[in-house]
Amino acid sequence: MTHSRPASPSGSLPDPQSEPLLSLLRDLKQLVELESPSSDALAVCAVQDVVEGWARAMHASTHSLPGGTRQLLFGAAAEPSTGPSASERPILVLAHADTVWPHGTLAEMPLRVENDRVYGPGSYDMKGGIAGLFAALRALDGQYPAGGIEVLLTPDEEIGSTQSRPVIEAAARRARAVLVVEPPVADSHALKSGRKGVGHFVVGLSGVAAHAGNKPHEGASAITEAAHQLLAVQALADAAAGTTVSVGFISGGGAVNVIPAQARFEVDVRVASLAEGERIDTAMQSLRPHDRRVSLNVTGGLNRPPFERGPETLALFGQARKLAADLGFDLSEEVVGGGSDGNFTAALVPTLDGLGAPGDGAHAAHEHIRLDRWPDHVRLLTALLREI
Repeated sequence: MTHSRPASPSGSLPDPQSEPLLSLLRDLKQLVELESPSSDALAVCAVQDVVEGWARAMHASTHSLPGGTRQLLFGAAAEPSTGPSASERPILVLAHADTVWPHGTLAEMPLRVENDRVYGPGSYDMKGGIAGLFAALRALDGQYPAGGIEVLLTPDEEIGSTQSRPVIEAAARRARAVLVVEPPVADSHALKSGRKGVGHFVVGLSGVAAHAGNKPHEGASAITEAAHQLLAVQALADAAAGTTVSVGFISGGGAVNVIPAQARFEVDVRVASLAEGERIDTAMQSLRPHDRRVSLNVTGGLNRPPFERGPETLALFGQARKLAADLGFDLSEEVVGGGSDGNFTAALVPTLDGLGAPGDGAHAAHEHIRLDRWPDHVRLLTALLREI
């Protein structure tokens, strides 16, 4: 990793040669240079092995859980108390080891420091969050809160957390609060007090093939039917309710001189409330073809429930904002459209998201962490782990 001295207009950036920042960069380098696309379980496991090694060096107990999740326990028992005292329950921290980037990305997007930014695939989302979490855990120097800290490092967040969801929800039921080290909001660096629920539907259509010139009347076009259905689906969006519906992929047909017998499109749905999710699901399952000769099949549904902005999360944010003020910086909160594993926990226990590395460019070529802001966010996470 090449370095140049970071410079911040505010002049608030720590010396890049200071040990705290160097330690963050060393840990980040180790994680980012292990490419870990969600599709490669062994590559994701390699990242988890590194992080598990860090935890063991701190005398944490570690466990492999169903679905490939690693559990790291700092001052907490493998079976935390579920008694009535909230203080007996652990703080749960959620992180994921997988990224959206395929193997070979590092060759085109090498890890590098330029001015007050460190660039690299998976740096902002969310290997910087893991590096910052361990900097915070080390800063606690073994003085963990009552109930301890349970960290779940999952392997499949970027593809819907299908395998890790049951483990996450079980851990949330044991916890007194959940902190998610996904990155804060880009630009504003706000924490995330809510997220939309996420749905994915696939609409498949089967019609009747025929010669487009000689006997078009004998055919039933799956593409024409898809056009009707696509417009009906997108009309389900409701901006006032915060519901977005987007057809992001469509395919169909074959030879241009054949009435197409097959078509397929995929739908991304984001909802701010569970009621909206249920409305969309009912509407999608109720789709019926205009042309009765075409059969229609809908699969999928809501794969992440909405993380609704509630009073318990806002109270947790209030604690974070006070701690940030004590540390010398202001903090805000926002509700965002993207999902995370915090969507699974917010209905079960107070959850605060966006406690990872500040920056921008998630899933984009300019993905980076802001070095002038990262140390402050690590100090905030340390204070939260110590005091909530």
